Amino acid sequence: GVSEILQKDAASCMTVHDKFLALGTHFGKVFLLDVQGNVTQKFDISTVKINQISLDDSGEHVGICSEDGKVQVFGLYTREGFHDNFDCPIKVVALHPQFGRSSSKQFVTGRNKLQLYERNWLNRWKTITLHEGEGIITNVKWRGSLVAWANSLSVKIYDINAKQRITNVLRDNTSLRPDMYPCSLCWKDNTTLIIGWGTSVKICIVKERDPTEMRDLPSRYVEIVSAFDTEFFISGLAPLGDQIVILYYVKEASEHQDEKELRSRPRLDIVQPLPESYEEISSDALTVRNFQENECLDYRLEHSEGESLFYIISPKDIVVAKERDQDDHIDWLLDKKKYEEALMAAEISHKNIKRHEVQVYILIFQLINMKCQKVLGKNMELWENEVYRFKTIGQLKAISQYLPRGDLRLRPAIYEMILHEFLKSDFEGFATLIREWPGDLYNNMTIVQAVSDRLKKDQNNRTLLTTLAELYTYDQRYDKALEIYLRLRHKDVYQLIHKHNLFSSIEDKIVLLMEFDKEKAVDMLLDNEDKISVSITHFFSYLHKLFKRDPHKGHKYHEMLISLYAEYDRPNLLPFLRDSTHFFNAYHVVEMYFFFVCRMGNSRRALQMIMEELYDVDKAIEFAKEQDDAELWEDLISYSIDKPPFITGLLNNIGTHVDPILLIHRIKEGMEIPNLRDSLVKILHDYNLQILLREGCKKILVADSLSLLKKMHRTQTRGVRVDDTAKSYNIVVFHCRHMFHKECLSSSSTIPPVQFCNICSAKRRGPGSGIVEIKK
Repeated sequence: GVSEILQKDAASCMTVHDKFLALGTHFGKVFLLDVQGNVTQKFDISTVKINQISLDDSGEHVGICSEDGKVQVFGLYTREGFHDNFDCPIKVVALHPQFGRSSSKQFVTGRNKLQLYERNWLNRWKTITLHEGEGIITNVKWRGSLVAWANSLSVKIYDINAKQRITNVLRDNTSLRPDMYPCSLCWKDNTTLIIGWGTSVKICIVKERDPTEMRDLPSRYVEIVSAFDTEFFISGLAPLGDQIVILYYVKEASEHQDEKELRSRPRLDIVQPLPESYEEISSDALTVRNFQENECLDYRLEHSEGESLFYIISPKDIVVAKERDQDDHIDWLLDKKKYEEALMAAEISHKNIKRHEVQVYILIFQLINMKCQKVLGKNMELWENEVYRFKTIGQLKAISQYLPRGDLRLRPAIYEMILHEFLKSDFEGFATLIREWPGDLYNNMTIVQAVSDRLKKDQNNRTLLTTLAELYTYDQRYDKALEIYLRLRHKDVYQLIHKHNLFSSIEDKIVLLMEFDKEKAVDMLLDNEDKISVSITHFFSYLHKLFKRDPHKGHKYHEMLISLYAEYDRPNLLPFLRDSTHFFNAYHVVEMYFFFVCRMGNSRRALQMIMEELYDVDKAIEFAKEQDDAELWEDLISYSIDKPPFITGLLNNIGTHVDPILLIHRIKEGMEIPNLRDSLVKILHDYNLQILLREGCKKILVADSLSLLKKMHRTQTRGVRVDDTAKSYNIVVFHCRHMFHKECLSSSSTIPPVQFCNICSAKRRGPGSGIVEIKK
């Protein structure tokens, strides 16, 4: 998130909470970030630089000030708070640490004077001036009841509870511009303030005054316990136990007077303060983006007390630093290939090591010697002795990657011993060694037996099964490897078949291959027709691709394909019938031809085919119902009138589509019709059902019409509110709520006259009607 922000914007300030970070930018944005730098919230505060952000201890309230004079104090979960615009840039704002509490609604801000804002019981803000008259206030930090701020001349500390100013610490190097080399303030604890200004550092402790000495003096005073000068300019301070972390701005004088000063990388130092000097513990030069263009005021240092994390803020980069432990030191030595020093550091500081074991570093040191073959060379006995030493300390796995496997080879038992070690607890590592090591390094059957024994405890372990298949493949026992791959449905099964020409072994496994991957199985069958004998009845997909490749191949199975297409792939049935040149069952052919005729729109011809060639009255009636054509019903009746079975079918199904009387009148007298009585009863029952449906629909229609009529009547008789007019006019009001002077409406030629709303008529091209005529 930070990278994307700083591509288009620049960081101006940041404050740190244990839960999150708050970043201000030069374009007036404030971003809330998690500790990984991901954006969680964004606030558009201003269009110019954010100068300072302050958070209370709860992390629920924030104070922000910007270069255009805006000061905002609000809750992150509610925007209620303080919002004001001053007529000058505001550099500082600080919330009371317990701002979230109702009794602690206080914050300080200001430019030439520092003002305390308090919310009283009336929920109004009261202002108190704490100090003024010494130039622009450039920094402020609040800790407990103490507020420290810096102006152009000095640093002052104020006790909010006692309402007393405690001290005034003057600036040492007055030759430096305070706006270019601002003061850095940092509270180490509730009574210790660290001040960094220019090149000087002072550590101040607030102490309680002896009551006997108080007289008119403040109840507390400040003692400077350490003061020293540095070689570089201070951009930020943070405590680290009894030590101090200092962020330095570094500039070097150019050799040529006409050239500009050289700005070097900023430095992050850890120093141990002494009363009048300091001891440098560590020093790191930081590579941040655009450091050549930055000034002292462009850098800031913020810290998280809970996790000892330090954040170096520059306009185009933010660097996170954390305290280095002994594990980090050993990692650094290993990265620099200083293995002997890493081993020594591990042995000396083994009690402080968390992520590393001393033995691991011993192993690493010996492994590197082995890898380079400086110690063991090509002496197989020395190699094997070293392997047994690793076994003694339980680190056989660590040596596996460095064993010789080229011209120099150890006894197979050595490699088998390491494989057995992996097989006990690391199946993935075991599988990796099987793939990487040549199969002739060890006795293959011994390892196969070991894997088989291990599988008895875990029969479905995919890693072990796959590895066993690879071992079988190396041993040329392809049938067993094939069985495992098919059981696992492993993607390498087809590669195994092709590579080792196993087509004769898969004739009884075609169904498994088809279930696993139909496309690959069919392609394999097609590409190897001469090598595989396949039962065509089980492989519709195979026959389909075979027909697509060559319509004449497998022609003896085309009749079978009709049923298979009808069951599995109906959309391709008609194209198959069209493209095939071989004979099929007559009924299927007629049925397919019937569909073609229907698609061409010749319904009468299609009906004729059903009646004459298929002789299927039920299908004919179903077809006539689908078409819903009176002429088609007439043709159906005409064709069926001399066929008693057809008449029975018509009597049972015609009642809902055609008047049955038309059919009954045309039946010849004396004709015997099967099940005539049942058919007539069904006709009467269907007729009675239709009558009931019509009566029900009629009742519903009448009820709905009456309801809508009443609704329309209520709407049209309802009163309409009309605003009072200044003069007496005759007014016409339409139902659309538009009003007109009666004289302004065009007269209608109809009798009685009908008037229209001109506005709505123009919009809808439809009439309105006047409902009220008001005379004044």
